[in-house]
Amino acid sequence: MALILGLAAACALIYLPLASRPASVPRTAFKTTSVALLACGSALAGLPWLLTLALALCAIGDALLAQDNEQSFMAGVGAFAAGHLAYVALFLGHPNSDTAQILQSPLALAALAALGLVMAVSLAPRAGALRGPVLAYIPVILAMGVAVLSLPNATAQLAALAFVASDTVLASEKFLLPDDHPARRVTPWLVWPLYWGAQAGFVLAFA
Repeated sequence: MALILGLAAACALIYLPLASRPASVPRTAFKTTSVALLACGSALAGLPWLLTLALALCAIGDALLAQDNEQSFMAGVGAFAAGHLAYVALFLGHPNSDTAQILQSPLALAALAALGLVMAVSLAPRAGALRGPVLAYIPVILAMGVAVLSLPNATAQLAALAFVASDTVLASEKFLLPDDHPARRVTPWLVWPLYWGAQAGFVLAFA
């Protein structure tokens, strides 16, 4: 398990400087492999099968999003949505899960609801032909953020927070920031560490 995690981390580090570059075979390969290895590690270590499924679906989503075209983007969003639903099932179905705990985090619930509202209002007029998939994706990832509150697992909760943050920055970069906005120089360096760190965090949380 440690070796596989190390290889996954190495691929993630190699991909980081490639994140802002145009689509290419090496870019796609390192991006996809960094999460696919986490899925392999999860399976080989006998971790919950829903965790392995979620990681595998996200790896497929990575491969699709790395292509940088509208059709693959829509398919990638679908893969990630399925991955988030697998995470929701993992969190709510875990033996330590207690749905009553969700209501014990009113500030987190309010923050997630506010984020969802702001993103929906901001993205709806700017997503163009992708409006439907993008708006449908928002409640799915927020459901993941809510479901993890049922677990007394700080690592899983931090990983979910990082995942939500990465998707928020990514959506802002793709749909809200002008092409010449200076923030575009740093967004790839935020999105990838948050995203891959979230996936690795989920593995560690259930290991």
